[in-house]
Amino acid sequence: MTGYYDYVLALIPGVLVGVTAALSLLGVPLRGALFLGAGASMVVVCHALFVRTPAVDERSRSEPPARSEPPGTNAD
Repeated sequence: MTGYYDYVLALIPGVLVGVTAALSLLGVPLRGALFLGAGASMVVVCHALFVRTPAVDERSRSEPPARSEPPGTNAD
C-alpha cells in the first residue's frame, strides 16, 4: 500500500530531473535550470516536512514502555 510519503520519495528526483529537463529544453542555461529544479524539489520536501508533518500514532504514544523483567528482581 502506497502512502503520501512514498509518493514524496518518488517525486523528489522526478521533479528535479523533470523541471531541469523542461527548462533546459526551453532555452534556460543548464546551471539556472538545475537551480530551479532543485528549488522545486525542495518545495516538495518542505511540504512533506512542515505542511503535512509525520505524525506519531497516539495509541503507541500513550502506552508505557515495556519492561523486560519485574522491577524487584535486580540482583547486585
